[in-house]
Amino acid sequence: GLSAQELRTLRNIARGRSSGEAGIGAIAPGTHLLREWNGRTYRVAVTDAGYVLDGTSYRSLSAVARRITGTAWSGPRFFGLTPKRSA
Repeated sequence: GLSAQELRTLRNIARGRSSGEAGIGAIAPGTHLLREWNGRTYRVAVTDAGYVLDGTSYRSLSAVARRITGTAWSGPRFFGLTPKRSA
């Protein structure tokens, strides 16, 4: 029975972050994410309800990345919000 925010807070604590420390799920509404893909620049607005691309709302960044690329991507990775893994 925990809310999504409570679960994120617990995960952050488990990862050694303070409960208020920003993570991927803490992108402030009003933020705009930019990504160039195949010669086009995409601008995604972060809202309280999710993400908006070209006037269409999405619940996750992964859904936005899928819409842009046509394939399954990690949205946070696609928008450069997570560090690249070393090989």
